[in-house]
Amino acid sequence: MGKLRALIFDVDGTLANTERDGHRVAFNRAFASSGLNWNWSVLLYGELLAIAGGKERIRFFIDEYRPDFEYPTDLDQFIADLHATKTRYYQQLVAEGCIPLRRGVKRLLKEAREQGMRLAIATTAALPNVTALLDHTLGSDSQSWFEVIAAGDIVPAKKPAPDVYHYVLKAMNLEAQDCLVFEDSHHGLLASSQAGLKTVVTVNTYTRYQNFSGALLVLNHLGEPDQPFTVFAGNAGDRIYLDMALAYHLHGK
Repeated sequence: MGKLRALIFDVDGTLANTERDGHRVAFNRAFASSGLNWNWSVLLYGELLAIAGGKERIRFFIDEYRPDFEYPTDLDQFIADLHATKTRYYQQLVAEGCIPLRRGVKRLLKEAREQGMRLAIATTAALPNVTALLDHTLGSDSQSWFEVIAAGDIVPAKKPAPDVYHYVLKAMNLEAQDCLVFEDSHHGLLASSQAGLKTVVTVNTYTRYQNFSGALLVLNHLGEPDQPFTVFAGNAGDRIYLDMALAYHLHGK
């Protein structure tokens, strides 16, 4: 058994509840500004989240939900431009303070840094979205907290493929047994598990009822001393929030 040397975090749904009130809203604003009569409801967006990646999600929506859509000459460029517009709207929402961090995230990151724990990010989210969220929720120096920020198209195959986790491990010169991962979705857990990584899951509105068998612990959030978490699966003992002591305990199982 390796010693815990690094914490690796997903972003969307894990660091912050970005999906429903961030990305979905930004997609709809991008559609409207591009003259498209598309609107992704809360329910529909939950279904579209089965497709990893924003550009991939747009393509899937066109293929499955808009068979009447007249394809532009260069569909790839059309989707790329539309996604770039969406990214700008998303960053505006973040800058306006519309997407706060999830409960317990800032506390755990601060404690990990104080203890010299190495940190990394592994996400399918676009890099500009990740850095905007970090800057506006944790401060302008927060990107430097993370030794590796693996985001967007840095690997060809997105989650549930394990590629982004393999990338992070290689970049940090670590083995899977040295790390603990934080995810929020079934796809994320599949990706981390296939890379041999132990994983804690904090569910959200969209992922609450997904299959998380194999996770060390499944929680509603990381908790705070005065706002305890709820354990859906696994054993947190008498702990009411996830701190570094619990992280070490979970990793040692």
